[in-house]
Amino acid sequence: MVTYDQIKNDKDIKTYIMMADQTLSALGFTEHSLPHVTRAADVAGRILTKLGYDKRTVELAKIAGYMHDIGNTVNRVDHAQSGAIMAFRILTNMDMPAAEISRIVSAIGNHDEGTAFPVNELAAALILADKSDVRRSRVRNKDKNTFDIHGRVNYAVEKSKLTLSTKTKKFILHLTIDESISHISEYFEIFLNRMLLCRKAADYFGYTFEVNINHLRVM
Repeated sequence: MVTYDQIKNDKDIKTYIMMADQTLSALGFTEHSLPHVTRAADVAGRILTKLGYDKRTVELAKIAGYMHDIGNTVNRVDHAQSGAIMAFRILTNMDMPAAEISRIVSAIGNHDEGTAFPVNELAAALILADKSDVRRSRVRNKDKNTFDIHGRVNYAVEKSKLTLSTKTKKFILHLTIDESISHISEYFEIFLNRMLLCRKAADYFGYTFEVNINHLRVM
């Protein structure tokens, strides 16, 4: 049985993650390296655990979360699909059962907002985990005078936390934004499609999705 710890400790997978991040750095994107993919894995796992899914499904969600961005090694365009193909080859060589591989590659192949859809529970959890990771520490360039809107919005986010309540059946993304750096409207200017995708992912579980910025509900 292929475990999440085994995936995390695999040197080749780690290399793909690091090279993918180098590619995105050259293109001017925010950090997509080990901190991001580890957070995506952990949050996806916590979501499914709290929703009562079995331990193996939680494990598969964490594997999908950790590997979801390796396709950026090839190209940012269609990275979800190329990443799914890479994951298919890696996991096949590790002798993971086809039934598990298919769930993981479906999640990876459906996580990017351009082509994404919560096709299964792994994909829905990965979408919520990935798209909620907005934070200042992901900004590489710290010179505020040279920020574009993406750098400005990400740098303005001082705190970010995704919560879910099984009582109210709600996912809530809590953000603390320094409005002296970026106005709240700019967040939605660049992230509206991601938030709508999170709404679809929450709906997969029969939940709603809300965004609270500076203690005010804005979505």
